[in-house]
Amino acid sequence: MRLFNRQAVLFPRPLLAESSSSPSSFSERGGAASPRPGGGESQGFLHMRDLKMDDKSNMLRVLIATDCHLGYLEKDEIRRFDSFQAFEEICSIAEQNKVDFILLGGDLFHENKPSRSTLVKTIETLRRYCLNDRPVQFQVVSDQTVNFQNVFGHVNYEDPHFNVGLPVFTIHGNHDDPAGVDNLSAIDILSASNLVNYFGKMVLGGSGVGQITLHPILIRKGTTSVALYGLGNIRDERLNRMFQTPHAVQWIRPGHQEACPVSNWFNILVLHQNRIKTNPKNAINEHFLPRFLDFVVWGHEHECLVDPQEVPGMGFHITQPGSSVATSLIDGEAKPKHVLMLEIKGSQYRPTKIPLKSVRPFEYAEVVLKDEADIDPNDQASVLEHLDKVVRNLIDKSSKRAVSRSQLKLPLVRIKVDYSGFSTINPQRFGQKYVGKVANPQDILIFSKAAKKRQSVEEKIDESEKLRPEELNQQNIEALVAESNLKMEILPVNDLDIALHDFVSKDDKMAFYSCLQNNLEETRNKLVAEADTLKIEEENLIVKERVKERSLHSKESVRTTTGSQNIQGTRNENATGPTFSDEEDTRQMLSISKSAQRRGGASRRGRGRGSSSSLKQMTLDGTMRTRHSERSTSGSASVATRSIVDEGIDSPSSEERERDELNDLVENSAIVSPELNLRGFAKWSYRLD
Repeated sequence: MRLFNRQAVLFPRPLLAESSSSPSSFSERGGAASPRPGGGESQGFLHMRDLKMDDKSNMLRVLIATDCHLGYLEKDEIRRFDSFQAFEEICSIAEQNKVDFILLGGDLFHENKPSRSTLVKTIETLRRYCLNDRPVQFQVVSDQTVNFQNVFGHVNYEDPHFNVGLPVFTIHGNHDDPAGVDNLSAIDILSASNLVNYFGKMVLGGSGVGQITLHPILIRKGTTSVALYGLGNIRDERLNRMFQTPHAVQWIRPGHQEACPVSNWFNILVLHQNRIKTNPKNAINEHFLPRFLDFVVWGHEHECLVDPQEVPGMGFHITQPGSSVATSLIDGEAKPKHVLMLEIKGSQYRPTKIPLKSVRPFEYAEVVLKDEADIDPNDQASVLEHLDKVVRNLIDKSSKRAVSRSQLKLPLVRIKVDYSGFSTINPQRFGQKYVGKVANPQDILIFSKAAKKRQSVEEKIDESEKLRPEELNQQNIEALVAESNLKMEILPVNDLDIALHDFVSKDDKMAFYSCLQNNLEETRNKLVAEADTLKIEEENLIVKERVKERSLHSKESVRTTTGSQNIQGTRNENATGPTFSDEEDTRQMLSISKSAQRRGGASRRGRGRGSSSSLKQMTLDGTMRTRHSERSTSGSASVATRSIVDEGIDSPSSEERERDELNDLVENSAIVSPELNLRGFAKWSYRLD
């Protein structure tokens, strides 16, 4: 078995002196050098003659592509393999030019849950071009566990069990973004298979704006150092708010190293967001990005604008490679498809756009019927004849562009017809005659009407454009709640909005379940964290209530005792002898009092009640002594009491039985009516004091 070194190959040959680039050489490449933010060095497009063959040891070569949309129209008999053929050509270009790695700008897959057929074809293509014995000539010197959020935590070509000769770095787009409970995407499958390096995956978490931190992948080849930032797709409205919220988006700059100061890093950002939109809140403005960037790769926009464009006042250039397969039959998709090869050496770079030859040809035209002289508004046959002529011309134009007969494919044809003042025709019936001649016979024609001068902005949009799914006026839950002045009391608005989006757009049947579970878990954690505080507050409240009740009942006891003494004194003055109406109660209380004095060790064998039983007995003893003192004024009562006590002393079994019955009575009263027991305890405590 042959083993290959997966670390960067360091060349001992010294770097030749960088030739000074004149402004004229930059203008030949399409732009003048712009000053680097915060430094005196200049960046720009390198002229071909400025590079020597010996300099390639210090030059990083990257092939950039975006929006491959693998699996698009996989059930269409004619167009099902278009996306895979374009992707295979991209990998072939990378292999032929011996680039260091491929950089993808999102939407590798067309669907969030690609079919098994799409996954198998993708894995086959990556395995065919990426696994080989060609040595990788660059190093990743950053913390890879932070850059690649998987269980392995390192770049794929460093795995000793795989011979990766062509690494692929990719972020996710809006079509293949993470979803579900585990926050996984289809790209995670490729990452777990060690076929791609998945980066730029952010975990927002919770509701509100959120916060993200962008850690760069630090790549070094010879004397060239590149900091690669990745930002996977986030809802444009939310990311727009994050960029405008202080400290919500944090950029981690490369640290100062001996081999490369901070100012010598070439900073690249790849993202996948709306760039141009009518509503500013639904897009990301280029001026939101930091000024220290040198180059930005913009995905999601399908129009091919591959030539780097300088952003005024920002100091960096933006490339928009566009999609490699036409998914929307509009004018922007009809432009030739390209990929970009970026060669970086030091602080300068050279872009080279490479056309894709395997892309299905697409011809687009617009026709205004009222401007055509050979058409009679009252004769529909003349309209059909004119449209037939336009279609045939587009087909001939497409066939002439084909380089060879082997590359000839059925073209895509789209005609936008302004039928103001005319009646429409059936597009499907019109396209039947072109079956086998075009790739989309069912939707060749799309009808529209010219907007009137004094119509509102909404009325200016023609009906056909309103019916297009990608152009519908979408309104999220946040806007609906704001308009209706509603208050969500159970689920947060942002979480519910995301769950609805995942359920509709990504066919995630567990979206609402995940939203509910996450909020329940968050609420549960908050309750557990606040449990100790609530318990302490509740105990304090109970103590305060008991103190208040004891104070009130104590006052009532004082008034009751005073009234009893007055009544008893009146009785003693007017009566000639003791007149007790509760002789049985007196006998029972004195028996209990007498037995309490002779408890001795009874408290230790009082059914294991310990100090609480002693407290109850002391309270009862104090109560008995109080009653005994109150009723001792009658001589006959004293004689009766002595006889009862003698009887109680002579029968200890009766004393124990009465004591047990009293203990049971006290316990039952405490169980049945704690409030009553507490009230009685307050009275006894007061009398005892």
